[in-house]
Amino acid sequence: MSAEQMRWNSAFALTPVYQERVWGGRRLESAFGRNLPDAVAPVGESWEVSDRDEAMSQVVGAGAGKDGLSLRELWQNHRKAVFGEAGVRMGGDRFPVLVKILDCREDLSLQVHPQAGKAEELGGEPKDEMWYVAGMDRGARLFAGLRQGVTRENFEKALVAGTVAEEIHVLEPEVGDFIFIPSGRVHAIGEGFLIFEIQQNSDTTYRVFDWNRKGLDGKPRELMIEKSLASIDFEDHEPSMGKAKGELLMECEHFRIHLWEMEPGSGRLCHQPGDFSIVAVVEGGVFFGGQSLAAGDFRIMPAAAGSEARPIVASSLGAKLLVTTLPG
Repeated sequence: MSAEQMRWNSAFALTPVYQERVWGGRRLESAFGRNLPDAVAPVGESWEVSDRDEAMSQVVGAGAGKDGLSLRELWQNHRKAVFGEAGVRMGGDRFPVLVKILDCREDLSLQVHPQAGKAEELGGEPKDEMWYVAGMDRGARLFAGLRQGVTRENFEKALVAGTVAEEIHVLEPEVGDFIFIPSGRVHAIGEGFLIFEIQQNSDTTYRVFDWNRKGLDGKPRELMIEKSLASIDFEDHEPSMGKAKGELLMECEHFRIHLWEMEPGSGRLCHQPGDFSIVAVVEGGVFFGGQSLAAGDFRIMPAAAGSEARPIVASSLGAKLLVTTLPG
């Protein structure tokens, strides 16, 4: 084993980056015991695995010489040891996946991400994402895709009339459901959800409707009508929620996501040596990497780690884990 492999021989954590949002709340504090930046601000997002200039994750708790390294430094300078051959094959200057937890105390804006074929001309980046429902209030709703029969003409008339919400497909999921939101799908998360989001590394969002509310500065938030209309897939009608059938929830060209349900006291390996994983505890708890992890905790399993570093043992509560890997 090389010195580089020895250096990355165990799981480690990354620092979350909290994002204040007008629609956010304090559930990350109550559900996961997080120490939020201040006592009152509405925190809508925790960026758990982020290679963005404006919100960069850093290694923490891994020891001297590793703590403080940014996710981008890992991707650019330690790619094979941390991310394995799958990471090497993907190329690029930034880690391609962004992982978040969302606390939605109010409806998010109705929005869309530009499709790959149109993003560059619109000055943005495409973004495919998946939502996993980790918690929800009774009656909470998601908005995704258009209602059956809605056309671009219908949609544009509704924009003028202020009735856009009537043109959007409404979903009433259960905890544990998930949905893929490809670029081009108009969407919004309704109030009352705790969502784990795994997405393509992009932060381009075109807001088409914001429920007539004001932002944190007291002013209406900017709408991007022309770019939204250029991005929306008007053939995308009434998508459905997914329910776990086996461990693989979904995969696309950017990521692969599994749901591992572990019985109390049961154990398994976090993949095999050579494989990279992002492990998120959704429910219950586990013993992993020499530590006890609870709901809301994340760990990175580097590719170079050997079999002795990979056992995961569920606590007496059992556990549900979202495990994200790179495709290929």
